[in-house]
Amino acid sequence: MLLSWMMMKMMDPMADEAMAKMLTEDYPDNPFLMVTVAEKLSPRAIMEAAMRAELGKELTRPLGSPVVLSPWDKILLNPRQLFQLPYPDYTQIDTKTVIGPTAKRPLQLDIPIMITGMSYGGSLSLLMKMAVAKGAAMAGTSTNTGESAVTNEERDSAKYLIGQYHRGGQLSGPEQLSRLDAIEIQLGQGAWGGAVDEPMPADKIGRHLRKAWHLQEGQGNTVYARMPGKQTPQDYINMVNSMKEQYDVPIGVKIAGTDYIEYELAVIAQTQADYIVVDGSEGGTASSNPTLQDNVGLPTFHTLVRTVDWLEDNQLRDRFSVIATGGLTTPGHFLKALALGADAVYIGTIALMAAMQSQVAKTLPQAPPSQLALYTGKMTDKLDVNKAAKHLANFLTSCTVEMQLAAQAVGKQALRDLERSDLVTVERDMAEFAGIRYAGSHRQYQGAGAMQEQHYQPQDLPLH
Repeated sequence: MLLSWMMMKMMDPMADEAMAKMLTEDYPDNPFLMVTVAEKLSPRAIMEAAMRAELGKELTRPLGSPVVLSPWDKILLNPRQLFQLPYPDYTQIDTKTVIGPTAKRPLQLDIPIMITGMSYGGSLSLLMKMAVAKGAAMAGTSTNTGESAVTNEERDSAKYLIGQYHRGGQLSGPEQLSRLDAIEIQLGQGAWGGAVDEPMPADKIGRHLRKAWHLQEGQGNTVYARMPGKQTPQDYINMVNSMKEQYDVPIGVKIAGTDYIEYELAVIAQTQADYIVVDGSEGGTASSNPTLQDNVGLPTFHTLVRTVDWLEDNQLRDRFSVIATGGLTTPGHFLKALALGADAVYIGTIALMAAMQSQVAKTLPQAPPSQLALYTGKMTDKLDVNKAAKHLANFLTSCTVEMQLAAQAVGKQALRDLERSDLVTVERDMAEFAGIRYAGSHRQYQGAGAMQEQHYQPQDLPLH
């Protein structure tokens, strides 16, 4: 009490002086000026300017961009109550999905929520990779190596492991690739604005990681903007087809969303790939810079719609499974992505937040929770792997049940049955762009640019 009283006595005069100055002085000598400056520049711009001025090098912002342009909140699911009836038992709604159904060994998952590529070393610590793999296994879904190698620790923790054949070369050759449940050829990602060089200096690479990556002491590593040795689109087509010939598991191609998405898809369509991953600009990563995160690429919503539309317009939709990723965080987001045409979604940052939910007190307030998860974090040894795995599994289970309940309201028997007619938006432009229903008119969109007035007569109504 005495200490508190003394502190208040010391602070009162300073607070009084500051308040008097703000209420009486002109702007040039008024502390309130910083409020108007922050309104003009934004607190984020001011803080990042300070970091750049101090460091004199590019910033590395973990976990993605705060700029979210995908309008998920302006889209709603369309329930049925009388003219069609809700599904009778939400617990019986099928949540399974299959990635690469025509592959010799399709990837069959219990839920359409998958853990995206977050690499050991480039992004996450080994303990967090194990936790994420265990949590995904408990929920019956897959995890992903990211731009790294297959480690025994991750492979043993995972039920389904997707490996990224990537531009750094750490995951390659039969010894690595034969241990996977799907192979994902990583050609770009949303948080990096597509594909750019991603160097990692030798002093950031620990002994265990160096062994996993087959690096010599003092040797750094770079994930390059393009696959080494690949000079033309045909080189990539040949690479994908060669991979398809060698392995029975689904072969996928991952690209970042851009306004050239149709051009990119036209190249992928010439391959024998089984699935396509499209990563919107809202995606996260461990270390890309704010300029790439905030200013480069195409939002996830627009990327997904244009991808599915192009595949359908070219009679290719049945050839490729589609996985959407980039800033998807809630069961509502997942459902809307499925209704727009995705077979599954990838999640990353939100999965980490769920996994760490009871352990953030180990870092706060002195440091952000990312210090528990990132490879370069200072508190990675404090992570309780089993507790993090359980909380991630709980999160995935909770999301799945909520998705089943929403699907029941919409009258669906399986999550994979969701379609664009199950969606409605309050924005006319979005309705036209995505070919979904517009809430501001009794005439409902039946496809992009086409409308049909609907009248329901008694003889048209289902009787059961």
